[in-house]
Amino acid sequence: MAKKKAPRPEHVAGEMSVREAGRKGGERTAETHGPEFYSEIGQKGGEKGGEVTKQRYGPEFYSEIGHKGGQKVKELIERGRKEGGETQP
Repeated sequence: MAKKKAPRPEHVAGEMSVREAGRKGGERTAETHGPEFYSEIGQKGGEKGGEVTKQRYGPEFYSEIGHKGGQKVKELIERGRKEGGETQP
């Protein structure tokens, strides 16, 4: 049976934790690249993710989830009307 390692102290003299290193790295990236950088990489990630989803599931997937969303909205509108909310859509 494998032995359990002793818990590692949060800070050892002269060393930093992984959390602290990540925080410092993130702050440095933000200083050197600015908010536009994060916007750009987020946009690229969304495009790539959308392409993968489209290839994996096809157009029927989008049709199905769109229909489900529409049905949910319709249900919520009807519930609001029954509870005395607005009568106009």
